[in-house]
Amino acid sequence: MSESHKPGFEALAKEIQLYPKEQLAKIKKGKKTFFIGLPKEIALQEKRITLTPDAVKLLTNNGHEIIVEKDAGLGSNFTDKEYSDAGAKIVSTAREVYQANAILKIEPPTLDEIKYLKPGKILISAYQLGSQTHEYLNAINSKKVVAMGFEFIEDKVGGMPIIRAMSEIAGSSAMLIAAQYLSTSQNGRGVMLGGITGVPPTKVVIIGAGTVAEYAARAAKGLGAEVQVFDNHIYKLRRIKYALGDQIYTSSIDTITLSESLKHADVVIGALRAEKGRNRHVVSEEMVSKMNSGAVIIDLSIDQGGCIETSEQTTHSNPTFKKYDVIHYCVPNIASTVARTATTALSNIFTPTILRAAEEGGIEEMIFSHKWFMKGVYSYKGVITNKYIAQKFNLKFKDLDLIMATRF
Repeated sequence: MSESHKPGFEALAKEIQLYPKEQLAKIKKGKKTFFIGLPKEIALQEKRITLTPDAVKLLTNNGHEIIVEKDAGLGSNFTDKEYSDAGAKIVSTAREVYQANAILKIEPPTLDEIKYLKPGKILISAYQLGSQTHEYLNAINSKKVVAMGFEFIEDKVGGMPIIRAMSEIAGSSAMLIAAQYLSTSQNGRGVMLGGITGVPPTKVVIIGAGTVAEYAARAAKGLGAEVQVFDNHIYKLRRIKYALGDQIYTSSIDTITLSESLKHADVVIGALRAEKGRNRHVVSEEMVSKMNSGAVIIDLSIDQGGCIETSEQTTHSNPTFKKYDVIHYCVPNIASTVARTATTALSNIFTPTILRAAEEGGIEEMIFSHKWFMKGVYSYKGVITNKYIAQKFNLKFKDLDLIMATRF
């Protein structure tokens, strides 16, 4: 058939070039695979680990390599065999684990552990602002790694998923601990947390109205205690009243009202987070001196310096001390008392984050493409990128946005 005799549409299509043409197809960027190390925690009585065997199995099935130090999961009742069966490689020393490209751990690495880090590697762990030192930061910076702190990592809506998960555990656990130390066997006031028919309820004062406070208040209310919550942010007080569905007593923090409440309190929970890198002692030593004999103080903000003036860090092996005959419980890693629950909660956060970072092309790529994730970085290849840390230690600070601009 001649060109002029072709069907009208076909001739028209060719005339205006509607026939398909060959063109190079876009090649989808391949997923990044990670080499992740899970070292055994050596901090005093730290029992948690960041990933469960189930999470490891999911990650290894997606092509990632996981290396686990021997006995790293035992504190959470996960065996080496479970990790091995899940596809992880079990090694005998921390030095071998630190050969991985990304180190995922609970406590900040010690100065000895920092020596194992290699330039350009990723470190994700807690930072613990209240107990950290200038020497630690210098050591981290000297290694030129990308260091992220649990406390600073946010999600898309500005929440802090790791802090929230551990706060839920801490708040619920605090009331169980308070009940224990109120008992006569622990030289407490000899009262039952909550109360019974015909006996006035236990009085619980909670300082702070965040997630820790919410879960502590839930537990206390469930046991029948009288709960008072103090915070200087009215929106937080409104939120906690709405969340609990009860008309609990709330108040802004003023010295006279708080001091009066503390005089009659059986339990005081310190749950006030540091703001802009600075902790505040809203309960003075004088206030503590006027509290009931045998009352219990649990300062859950002790890892950031505490919000009660008489607080001093304690350990799981020696968790309490008395001052003015008031029992103080100031263990910083309270979530470690329920290590398996805490590990599962952490794993549920980290696993999808790792998978997402793999899709993005790497952890650094995810840092620079998502501001909420970027906020977790406190040291980037030799420079401090967290303004509040830099101010606290009088160190040079560089905004990650400027680093991002030069990077691209």
